[in-house]
Parts: sequence; structure tokens; C-alpha cells
Amino acid sequence: MFDDFEGPTVHVANRDIYEGATNLIDCFGSAADIEAAARAHASREQGNVQNFARWRQIERFIPILICDEAIGTLH
Repeated sequence: MFDDFEGPTVHVANRDIYEGATNLIDCFGSAADIEAAARAHASREQGNVQNFARWRQIERFIPILICDEAIGTLH
């Protein structure tokens, strides 16, 4: 059914990812993904794998929330 779809696929693990992304967007606007990347880097440097993975998910989710265009299949 979706074999022809070439757009981005996004998995949001839980509501925490959504809330983290929206909070960063509220605070940093279009630079929110840069802030998420910095937080991911800091977590990685500290050896905190769970927070690193969380911030990377947030970083990848932010551009989708900021985007003004519909992404994926329109119904």
C-alpha cells in the first residue's frame, strides 16, 4: 500500500519525545534542532546513552513539527 512512498518516516517512541520537541521549539524557535543536537552531544560525552538517544529522537522530530507542509500521505 505504501510501497511508493519516499518521504520521511518518523517513529515517536512516546509522548516525552513530542513534549521535549515542542518545549525546545517554544524556547529556541527554528534553532531548536541545533539545541537538541547540542544536548545529545553533551549526553554522549557524559556517557548517558539513554539521554543521548532521547535527544537524537527529539532532534529528528523537530523539523517535522516546524514544517508548514503536509508530510506523508494525504487522506
